[in-house]
Amino acid sequence: MENNEGRITGFGGVFIKYSDPDGVRNWYKEKLGLKTDDYGTSFEWRHSDQPEKKGYTVWSAMDKTSGYFEPSGKEFMINLRVVHIEAFLARLKLMGIEQLGEVQEFEYGKFAHILDPEGVKIELWEANDELYDKMIGETKIL
Repeated sequence: MENNEGRITGFGGVFIKYSDPDGVRNWYKEKLGLKTDDYGTSFEWRHSDQPEKKGYTVWSAMDKTSGYFEPSGKEFMINLRVVHIEAFLARLKLMGIEQLGEVQEFEYGKFAHILDPEGVKIELWEANDELYDKMIGETKIL
């Protein structure tokens, strides 16, 4: 059952900076058998309370020069899946946790960013899994 106050529902993914992201994605494809695209890959899973409903966890190899993780100086960023992102962000604000920028909305979900106490950037993702499923097509891991 979803909490209208917003909550984290799981791990959405990990994004890592590499000097040669194309080479790393190729290595994961050739050596580990992952179906990769220009970003990485998506691992498909099912919701335990609604097995007919798909969800995804993403692994992405990003260019070492990417500014996407800023203001964090870390070489990685984590993504956490949430429901009711606006309500969740409002609760974080009451606890003194600053949101970085504005909520961004795309067809495949809403995104917001915060930093943890050690400066790791956390991307919050309110996913639209049905549209994401269509978008990634054959790239996903089955």
